[in-house]
Amino acid sequence: MAAHIRVVSQAPNQNMLVGYPGISATLPRLEGKVEIRPGTGVSAPVTISTVTVSLWRRESIHPSADSLTKKHLAAPRKEVVEIVGEKRLLYQAPPGKESEIVYAMDLPFVLFIPVGRGGEETARRVPSASLQLSSRTAETCYEIVVWVQQGTIETKTFHCPVPITRYDTLSTFGMYNRPESAERITDHLVTLGINLPRWSYGPLDPVSVYIKLAPNPDWLKKATRATINKITISIEEEVIYNHEGDEPTRKTKTLARTTQAVGIKLGEQGYFTTLGLVFPARDQRDNAGILPRGKNAFPMYQVSGFTTTASLYKIEYYLTVKAHMQSAKDILLRQPIVVCPLDHARCKEEMEAIEQAAKDAAMINPDNPMLPAPTIIRTQDWNALHVLGMTMVGNTRKPLIQ
Repeated sequence: MAAHIRVVSQAPNQNMLVGYPGISATLPRLEGKVEIRPGTGVSAPVTISTVTVSLWRRESIHPSADSLTKKHLAAPRKEVVEIVGEKRLLYQAPPGKESEIVYAMDLPFVLFIPVGRGGEETARRVPSASLQLSSRTAETCYEIVVWVQQGTIETKTFHCPVPITRYDTLSTFGMYNRPESAERITDHLVTLGINLPRWSYGPLDPVSVYIKLAPNPDWLKKATRATINKITISIEEEVIYNHEGDEPTRKTKTLARTTQAVGIKLGEQGYFTTLGLVFPARDQRDNAGILPRGKNAFPMYQVSGFTTTASLYKIEYYLTVKAHMQSAKDILLRQPIVVCPLDHARCKEEMEAIEQAAKDAAMINPDNPMLPAPTIIRTQDWNALHVLGMTMVGNTRKPLIQ
């Protein structure tokens, strides 16, 4: 008979994802339970041979999907589907039996998410975060896939979407809070230098940059005649589609920009200033102010995208500083930055939880995670129908009244 399959978390009202993907000390994993019940009728027994569970990643790109004119003329959507980690065998019929006839099965499982150890092969990479860009130009989603073999008749599959977020780009980590400096010279007259106090940002985080324009001491007389017309800073998002292929496609979009009018000569001492802007956040509410229902496979981010590298695409961000000069060439400097899906305040809130998750993970052995015992109710078990809320009254099945 047909089987009804569903995947649930082991504890009610808790997330199936335990730990923090991207942070190996928290041992990120999916903990849940596969429930199998009769699919037709109230108490029709089910034939089960094997049950396996695994996590799959589905990635796709269509760079021209955001253009109505190019969408139908360009190449079709490119898609990659691959397994993440290892497939787990939850149940197999005893030796000598092709299958068993059961009324119910509860099979606990744990799927460990790779943490980047043991090489760069696909199965060991830290998986990229779930993401869907506008018009589905690029997307990554995950799902738990359960295979149920029912004798030699049929194999049923069940797909359960699981949103995954990465936490290794939090702006509160020390590696992102050290100053970053860079310099650029377009010609031999003027040097543009910048300094960033930190270089990881989230939605509505302030972005400040210290800017220095200095004359070349070897050409001091000519350099001091140069006039600084204005200075522009902007944040750019660059999406590289098919970045590992033969023909990568790059699309750059300016997310925010601010300009400061200067209109003075450089002078011997140079010119110093600090400019800032706010990293843009996406308004998740519609025109009526209503928060739409989220999609099961994708978390609701307040940014359109964030720093990530997937198999088919890569998203990078740059802080661009341009000095518009007179009597000297304009100077353009692009400094890479990291964009986190969480703002700085939420990153701080997560730090304590990450520390606690790391302490909890230290007690777990990945080779033997000590799962609860599976529950299998066979047709020949005593009072087997009770698990389905049924009982036998004489030769008739009746609803069980406690």
